[in-house]
Amino acid sequence: MKIEQITAKLRSFYFKNRRLPSYREMCEIFGFTSKNSIFRIVKKLKAYGFVEKDSDGKLIPKRLFSFINVLGNIQAGTPTPAEQELLETMSFDHFLINRPDKSYLLRVSGESMIEAGIHPGDLVVVEDGKLPKNGDIVVAEVDGDYTLKYFHKEKDRIKLMPANKKFSPIIPSERLRIVGIVVSVIRKYH
Repeated sequence: MKIEQITAKLRSFYFKNRRLPSYREMCEIFGFTSKNSIFRIVKKLKAYGFVEKDSDGKLIPKRLFSFINVLGNIQAGTPTPAEQELLETMSFDHFLINRPDKSYLLRVSGESMIEAGIHPGDLVVVEDGKLPKNGDIVVAEVDGDYTLKYFHKEKDRIKLMPANKKFSPIIPSERLRIVGIVVSVIRKYH
């Protein structure tokens, strides 16, 4: 089986299940009865840089997805002459995610972060394991409930600030745990 066929089947599985298949599932997908064959395939995929293992030893995509051409820049102000020129190619997973083994997606509900450009239905890429700085957008557990807000610390007091004037800042009364920091926002129009 060619590497292109293997990666196409893995991409198809990933888009349906939002994860890579287990070794047992790969046996079914590729029509093998032996896990040794799958070990060899995974070794080849890792050598080509298509997958890697996270800190728990699970396979995660690395360069499994197609790259898209970046053809230039577009003015969002006064119109300028358009010039198309291949500047580079990029993969959305590499552009949006810094540390795949420490990242996950959350779908946004509510309107408290609209002025930050985060709307209901958007997806946010959240990275855990980083200490927040003032101005970071964080996922926080506050007194047992979860929220998405700007992190703001003054001396020993932490406030979670909304990005919508209709909402008030949140000052934790008992417990605050920063779950992760938002590194990317994804919105699909069509």
